[in-house]
Amino acid sequence: MKDIARLAVVLTAIAAVAGGCLAFVYDMTKEPIAAIRLKVKTEALKAVLPMEFDNDIVNTTVDVDGTVFNIAKKGDAIVGIALEVVAPDGYAGPITSVVGFSPDGKVTGIEVLNHTETPGLYDLYVTEEWQSQANGKDVNTDWRVIKDGGVFESKTGATVTPRAILASVGKGLKFFDANKDKILK
Repeated sequence: MKDIARLAVVLTAIAAVAGGCLAFVYDMTKEPIAAIRLKVKTEALKAVLPMEFDNDIVNTTVDVDGTVFNIAKKGDAIVGIALEVVAPDGYAGPITSVVGFSPDGKVTGIEVLNHTETPGLYDLYVTEEWQSQANGKDVNTDWRVIKDGGVFESKTGATVTPRAILASVGKGLKFFDANKDKILK
């Protein structure tokens, strides 16, 4: 019985030290990680909204039913809108992207923020060439790859990733189109 009590005390001490170390590391890295995420999102917003704007795009938002739109303004006029979309059905997990569009709903850019896709295959879809296929397209576009009857090219053997990205962008544009009166007010 003494051995069990001694082992329980040792195990509790080890768990307490490990938990303390994890809490310390979490506390030390929380702010730098948040700063990096903010920087990445800010750069993505600027990339998908190539028009000139003079406001703080990160903090100028409109929330419609829990969906947050970042609004780019020049003076008092809205010149662009950005929306973070998530494709839950990527090949290796969710793909989070930011899509930018003009007030009339035409895409101005797509940037992927976070993914767990296969290195190499995924790289085919982060090129400006592939992403620029979406520029100028709107809610009426068939947001599928050509192989599925849509208008977007995909690379042979790697269609899950573009299917997921395109579906999430199309869904985001439909939500914008259905709620643009609330967003653009």
